[in-house]
Amino acid sequence: MHRRTFLTAGLATLAAGSQALAQMKMDDMNAMPGMDHSAHGMPAQPAKPAASLVLKEGEALRDLPRLANESTDAGLFRARLTAAPATARFAEGVETPVLAYNGMSPGPLIEAFEGDRIEIDFANGIPGEESTIHWHGMPVPADQDGNPMDPVASGANRRYAFDLPAGSAASYWFHPHPHGKTAEQVYRGLAGIFLVKPKADPVPAAYGETVLVFTDLRLAADGTIPENSMVDLMNGRVGDHVLVNGQKNPVLDVPLGAKRRFRLYNATNARFLKLSFGAATMTVIGTDGGLLEAPVAVDDILLTPAERLDVVVSFDKPGTIQLETLAYDRGWMGPGKPDDAGLALLTVNVSDTAGEAMPPLPEKLRAIAVLGNATINRRFVFTEKMGMGASGMEMGFFINDVAFDMKRVDITAKVGDVELWEVINKADMDHPFHVHGTQFQVIEHERDGKVTPPAYRAWKDTVNVAQGETVRLLLKQDLPGQRMYHCHILEHEQLGMMGIVDVTV
Repeated sequence: MHRRTFLTAGLATLAAGSQALAQMKMDDMNAMPGMDHSAHGMPAQPAKPAASLVLKEGEALRDLPRLANESTDAGLFRARLTAAPATARFAEGVETPVLAYNGMSPGPLIEAFEGDRIEIDFANGIPGEESTIHWHGMPVPADQDGNPMDPVASGANRRYAFDLPAGSAASYWFHPHPHGKTAEQVYRGLAGIFLVKPKADPVPAAYGETVLVFTDLRLAADGTIPENSMVDLMNGRVGDHVLVNGQKNPVLDVPLGAKRRFRLYNATNARFLKLSFGAATMTVIGTDGGLLEAPVAVDDILLTPAERLDVVVSFDKPGTIQLETLAYDRGWMGPGKPDDAGLALLTVNVSDTAGEAMPPLPEKLRAIAVLGNATINRRFVFTEKMGMGASGMEMGFFINDVAFDMKRVDITAKVGDVELWEVINKADMDHPFHVHGTQFQVIEHERDGKVTPPAYRAWKDTVNVAQGETVRLLLKQDLPGQRMYHCHILEHEQLGMMGIVDVTV
């Protein structure tokens, strides 16, 4: 029986009662160090949104507060971040317990410049849980990367310190990465933006700069955030509400003829966002690793979990424009498949009055050197396995047929070596693939025997690998130490779809 059919049939049977569902387990789950299995007697489907809880909509889009620099020295950014329980009010009169950085979810935005020295004093105030801060996509030393092998105990502190090299300007973000708790800590609210600016930006300052960070939320009737269900573990958690900067469908007012620069961040556990600004013209100018070589006009974009895009949107007609989701089939196992099409994420009111004339985008943004010929070729095959075992239906997520083991190094690489990685998805859904410590260049996609180049040359740290697809990419690690590579559906990473590369000198 096909894996998807088998799983659906199994879930239909198990959904009949919680006692039967409690027998369902992920393959080899008990062998994974650091896993917390106390909540596996969960409902078969994600909790439905509580009818009595109505989220506030239509408020003015808020800017994310900047994290204050405590240093007065030029070129040094020093600040403090605390991860701890907090409360948020998503529905009128209801307090929701969350996790937050400095009391905010999303956390405060860190803004620094290429060449700066960064020193962040982190305090883990999460009761009974280890945590880290992973500086997603940033070229930081391995011992500063917030890997799961380097946890910060509950109640403990540590300083993260690193330099931002020339050419590192890009849209990064930060989130926890403790083994066994990453998914939970992120969906409970821990995520923040790290914006590295260039000394000179070719994008006209008149466009402004608007950060949009997408998170999703599931609320129970009492306002609490429910734990993951078994369907969440299989597919990755998809909430009931997509929030923008912590708000539902906020509103932005712009004058007629405005060009607005948006930095888009997908900080969800597992939601794939195919996005359109409707009648407004959209141009991609940057990705995970910074600006493209030249602007690229698009009708819509796909933003998978952990990806970022830098876009310019032209509002040339008066009226209401909505940033909305389009249908996208990323694959789904079992019941409860969400309908993600037609969600209004942001409403832009374009006035009848024209604003100041906007300068054009430059035809060239920067140069991106092509990585040289690869000296090493590697293959990474994504699979999920399921079947009936002695204790019920068993399932696991794997790279090259093995689940993550924090004590095992999966591959060894050398500083400076250019490698060709083939990432092959033989699973039943898309998997966004992320590599720590470096940015890479995608060189081609292959699916059903058809090979296609990417739409543009770009630096990236996360790339979607669709069902049945092979993605080939070139990468080079410039700093030694142990790094992670994994699926950025956080439940899949946590349940085995992750490995360790040891980068040696």
